[in-house]
Amino acid sequence: MFWDDEAPRDELVELRDVVDVSFRIDCPCLPLDHAHALSTALLECLPWLETEELAGVHLIHGAESGNGWMRPQDPETDLLHLSRRARLRLRVPEERVVAAESLVGRQLDVAGFGVSVGAMNVIPLEPLPVVFARYVVSDPDQDEAAFLAGMAAELQRLGVPVSKLLSGLGHVLRVPDGLVHTRSLMVAELDPEASLRVQRHGIGPERAMGCGLFIGHKDIAPVSGAS
Repeated sequence: MFWDDEAPRDELVELRDVVDVSFRIDCPCLPLDHAHALSTALLECLPWLETEELAGVHLIHGAESGNGWMRPQDPETDLLHLSRRARLRLRVPEERVVAAESLVGRQLDVAGFGVSVGAMNVIPLEPLPVVFARYVVSDPDQDEAAFLAGMAAELQRLGVPVSKLLSGLGHVLRVPDGLVHTRSLMVAELDPEASLRVQRHGIGPERAMGCGLFIGHKDIAPVSGAS
């Protein structure tokens, strides 16, 4: 008789050193375009978010639409009304998880709106075949084909085979010295290693404002209609 009691080795363990940390928040509403204000508030508490290569800040999102309610569209005037299910989510290396937990109990000032930060939990990255980023910094003078060609080249530099990319609608994030132009990006037909690699590294600058951060999706359908 022969048996091996050792647990199977996780071949992807070296790509699992980055996680998301999710915080409960008490915040009725925020400006629709809150990227710069949220980043500024968080950097006052966690200045390392700006220099930590694998860290980033997911922007806060409410419902898209439903029951006759439509998501606001004007980033200069509209407010994003949040339910109790809304979360503040950061992407951090595992070694920064304890430091990130120092946010618990803090009151953030995000463009004059109070955000009370509650309990935190850790969410491992999922090696799903489809990953999606709502905001990837882009050149406003590029057409979609040029943008996708640039993204394919970036992914190949990460060692990620490119099979299927889809670009969505563009967004503009307002910062004190101008505008940051972005596009959404879906990457599909990834194997588990490639999926984790994309999520771990991300693409492009402005991670502290929610750009270049990918999350996993189970299939293409719900992503294709996202904006």
